Amino acid sequence: MDREIIANIKSLSLDMINQANSGHPGIVLSSAPIIYALYKYHLNINPVNPTWYNRDRFIMSAGHGSTLLYATLFMCGYDLTIDDLKNFRCINSKTPGHPEYGVTPGVECSTGPLGEGIATAVGIALGEKILNANSKINNKNSLIDFNTYVLVSDGDLMEGLSYEACSLAGTLKLDNLIILYDSNSMTLDGSTDNTFRENIKERFEAMGFETFKVNDGNSIKQLNFEISKAKRCKKPAFIEVKTHLGYGSLLQDNNKVHGTPLTKEDLEQLKNKLSIPNEDFYIDESNKEELISFIATRVGDKYNSSMNTYNEEIKPNIDTEYKQLKFFFEPNQTYDISKLNWSRQDNNSMRDINKYVMNTISRYVDSFIGGACDVSSSTKTYLEYGDDITPKNYKAKNIWYGIRENASAAISNGLALLGFRPFTSTFLSFSDYLRPGIRMSALMNLPVLYIFTHDSVTIGKDGPTHQPIEQLSALRDIPNIKVYRPADLKEIIGSYQSILSHTNPSALIISKSNVIKLNNTSATNTQNGGYVIKENENFKATLVASGTEVATALKIAYALEKNNIPVRVVSMTSLDVFLIQSKDYQQSVLKDKKIIVIEASTAIHYTKITDYNNIINITKFGASGNEEDVLEYVGFDIATIYKKVYDIINK
Repeated sequence: MDREIIANIKSLSLDMINQANSGHPGIVLSSAPIIYALYKYHLNINPVNPTWYNRDRFIMSAGHGSTLLYATLFMCGYDLTIDDLKNFRCINSKTPGHPEYGVTPGVECSTGPLGEGIATAVGIALGEKILNANSKINNKNSLIDFNTYVLVSDGDLMEGLSYEACSLAGTLKLDNLIILYDSNSMTLDGSTDNTFRENIKERFEAMGFETFKVNDGNSIKQLNFEISKAKRCKKPAFIEVKTHLGYGSLLQDNNKVHGTPLTKEDLEQLKNKLSIPNEDFYIDESNKEELISFIATRVGDKYNSSMNTYNEEIKPNIDTEYKQLKFFFEPNQTYDISKLNWSRQDNNSMRDINKYVMNTISRYVDSFIGGACDVSSSTKTYLEYGDDITPKNYKAKNIWYGIRENASAAISNGLALLGFRPFTSTFLSFSDYLRPGIRMSALMNLPVLYIFTHDSVTIGKDGPTHQPIEQLSALRDIPNIKVYRPADLKEIIGSYQSILSHTNPSALIISKSNVIKLNNTSATNTQNGGYVIKENENFKATLVASGTEVATALKIAYALEKNNIPVRVVSMTSLDVFLIQSKDYQQSVLKDKKIIVIEASTAIHYTKITDYNNIINITKFGASGNEEDVLEYVGFDIATIYKKVYDIINK
């Protein structure tokens, strides 16, 4: 039956590719035995209840093998029909070109860019360790104890992101992580002899993994033997599986079979080799039912036991004994922090104020965890009430990411997939390192919080490499992420109130500088994105600013009034949030006269509310020097801004 079902999975996958005239047959023919062995003999899953809380997670990091995953899920009894398979790569189908979270039953996360899947899997494995440690209630066995499996390709392992994440996995001894490597020595452009010659086994051993090898990727017996050993490891496990790209195709071991549909001749001869009838989307229903029954029998006791525990013990006590796990059992939690006790912290730097606010939140929000990329002493994002996550202590809140910005984003996505409200932090100028992971947060609609400090050229003497110019606009470019740049304590609190009230990703932009006390800011009004902090009935213009430039705008407003030029001032903490408010509200804030924006960035997105010529921004890189000299160098000192505002008003 193993041979017959593997053949059926291959034929269905290839039919999907040929129907769409698009896809990747090479990995289907090389990796079908790997996926099949996992699903039939190892994964603790229930296709009837694909969101069972204690299921094993499988991540198809080599996402171009999506048809292989879809065909396997179909044969295992997940809620996919033959029509779903036929609609591969069609709009609004359950079978998109690469696996997408929330679209296909059984798909645990979106995997498109190579490396993202394996790094996200590390986050899921870390999340399980934290949940496992926190679910041992009253000395009972832990309620949560699943493994995370991931299939990777040569391409995944060439991407630097995979090594960032796996290095941390080894450091933290995530023994619930099992990586299976489809080692076929071929990529889209040709042999890996041209690009990828290191000893992968030794590399993973150096990172703290236990390593195994399957010499024949078609042998279910060998696959089962090595996977079974990997499950018993006290370290994360890495299994190299030697395969042939496009096994059985006329183009076997040729890079041309990687991403091009097979010819009619090749498909016919392959189906003949596989003993599959030469018809489109053939299904052996008896084998399918036998596979579904086998998995149900193998997993049944574990599933029934865990669901009985949930229904009889956890669910009735989810707001008492199991309160600290509610975010996991009932995902998409939001939080109201408006009634927390906030003491005054006005005279500190913004990063210190943010530290105070997030530490206050941490004691209230159990799911709030995270870390910095080796800059917590500068970003001030360490949770003082949370302990450090180590191989000996997963019951903690602080993750030491090291200098691994890209991985920190993907790992945060993995944590968010388990219900956590994770954050990661670094300097704003380094946000480009995290961008692929931020984009995946936005695609999956995950509530990851990205905290970026040192938000302006005013950081001074580190020079232009550390002084952000275009990064704020670049973050605003990403769909489905809300970007906040608060001006003081009240606006930081208001930003967190907004962030924790929704479940999409957010970026919080925090200044290194000290802030002056601002009298008319408001945590409540901040949640509208922008609001008036200085009104004037006889105004000639409205000044709009964010972050530390709010204080600058107020100074200029008072200076203008001394010259009989009345203006209003608006604090625009989040342009994204403001633009989703009602048109009436937006009109009440902006009014009809000249709108002048002041922001220490390229600020191009403000063209949505004013003419570009009315934006006072920075469009060149900074320089090394003290704060005052750098501001003058980039034309953003008070005198220069005042003159520009004056000229715009009197134009």
